[in-house]
Amino acid sequence: MLKRSLTCVVSFVLVIAVLAGRNTLVTAAAQPPAAQGQPPAAQGEFVPVNELPPADQLRAAPLLITAYAFVWVAVLFYVWTIWRRLNKVEKDMQSLARRSQAR
Repeated sequence: MLKRSLTCVVSFVLVIAVLAGRNTLVTAAAQPPAAQGQPPAAQGEFVPVNELPPADQLRAAPLLITAYAFVWVAVLFYVWTIWRRLNKVEKDMQSLARRSQAR
């Protein structure tokens, strides 16, 4: 049971990572290669991000969403395992209480 649920959680996280990272990989692959042996031209003034060409903008939203999703899934999985262990301990304590009352 635990192995199946762990496999399900890992599969869910991988699907989210693939879906979120797909856009990042596509934009990175679509960028033109830099001129060989020539450094990029120096920039003389400040240029806001929204005025940069799409190839120079950093698309961090999919990576950020993937990171948050992974952390939330990990926290929920941890809380679920604690909940299950506490239920088992409570059952053990109840059975010990019944045994001690029977004596």
